[in-house]
Amino acid sequence: MDDTDKRIINQLQQGFPICESPYSRVAQQLDISEADLISRLQTLLAEGVLSRFGPMYHAEQMGGALSLAALKVPEEDFAAVTDIVNAFPEVAHNYARNHSLNMWFVLATERPEQVQSVIEAIEQQTGLVVHNMPKINEYYVGLQLQV
Repeated sequence: MDDTDKRIINQLQQGFPICESPYSRVAQQLDISEADLISRLQTLLAEGVLSRFGPMYHAEQMGGALSLAALKVPEEDFAAVTDIVNAFPEVAHNYARNHSLNMWFVLATERPEQVQSVIEAIEQQTGLVVHNMPKINEYYVGLQLQV
């Protein structure tokens, strides 16, 4: 990752323009070409520097639901369980943790009642108990990590 990649990441953490040519506008702000910006984003994604680049929707405001969930996954099964969990389109984020509950993920569903059915499907496919921790209150932190 070079200085331009770092500038791209730092810039995009501040938002992505909603306009006819958003990549062009960001590229102009960074003083690079649109093609270079797109190519660099594709490379950052392919290399795993970025795990995702796309919009974040507020599921609840759209009639859906969000929930934090966790699994206690045996280390020898971690990769296989990760593949199973990540295959669910409702899984928005999935993180390994140094804790007895070592896999944490966020579910985002189109309807609130879907959370439980997704949890049941994950339990069925993994053979593990999903610990569901639905959001009670929401707090906006506005975290930006400068690279």
